[in-house]
Amino acid sequence: MNKKIVALELKNIGADVDLSHFGGLGEFEQYPTTPLDKIPERIKDAEIVIVNKLPMQEETLKDAGNLKLLCETATGTDNIDIPYCKSRGITVCNVKGYSTANVVQHTFASFFYIYEKLRHYDDYVKLGKYAESDIFTYFENKFHELAGKTWGIVGLGEIGRGVARVASAFGCKVIYYSTSGRNDTKDYERVDFDALLSRSDVISIHAPLNDNTRYLFSQTAFEKMKPTAYLLNMGRGPIVDEKALVSALNENRIAGAALDVIEKEPMAKDSVLLTFKDSDRLLVTPHIAWASVEARQRLMDEVYSNIEAFLKGEKRNVVGG
Repeated sequence: MNKKIVALELKNIGADVDLSHFGGLGEFEQYPTTPLDKIPERIKDAEIVIVNKLPMQEETLKDAGNLKLLCETATGTDNIDIPYCKSRGITVCNVKGYSTANVVQHTFASFFYIYEKLRHYDDYVKLGKYAESDIFTYFENKFHELAGKTWGIVGLGEIGRGVARVASAFGCKVIYYSTSGRNDTKDYERVDFDALLSRSDVISIHAPLNDNTRYLFSQTAFEKMKPTAYLLNMGRGPIVDEKALVSALNENRIAGAALDVIEKEPMAKDSVLLTFKDSDRLLVTPHIAWASVEARQRLMDEVYSNIEAFLKGEKRNVVGG
């Protein structure tokens, strides 16, 4: 086919992902990372560009005269100037649903780590304290059953619905808040935001970042939550005001939190999150909820299928129609 395909930042996908089939689509040029000032040079002759986080806008695309397709290796396309691409006749494709199972899995892995104080109990054993005990068990750091609790969800999309099903299986009552106001289902109770805050024992965030969700969890929101409640952010970092969260944890206004996404990624060296050292109450993982081996391979296989469809003149996962 002799199409030139350029992948600009494959380090964000992982070196263990099999990309051997991409060579069958055309000339496949790969880069682990690309500095901003190198983008125009690397894509100037490309017809297809595979991108993850790098900005795709007029400044970086204006000299790419052959460009016909931009493939986002994610669902969100915030890094792409869609109107500019449309004006240039550049098709934009994304990938949806590739990591749903893994994000649901990570949501509960993170929750139980802090809810059952697993760091504390593992340390108790490995520091030799259990070997010195005169009884077979240990009660000092109390935890509770999840069954019978209320699990609140912010953003009842595909991932949110997956979390709702698992929470229900654990015996939770599930309620949800629709950040767009458009999501409605008879399967779970829809509530306003204040009701979600005041009623939930656990709140998990699975919403996109937009004007309705930026800093949704502010100091005011934390003041309305139960002091026994847990917050899980698996959506986007800036949905949670991190300074307000750390204050809420320090002042015992909430019981704990688990974050897989943060305001600045990778984390700033002076992040306020680094000031809170209690791993029984705060777990932070480096944006890995999506990143199982299976999900990353599925993602790139979907990108391959998007390109294959485009070369056949078919529309597949086209953003904006």
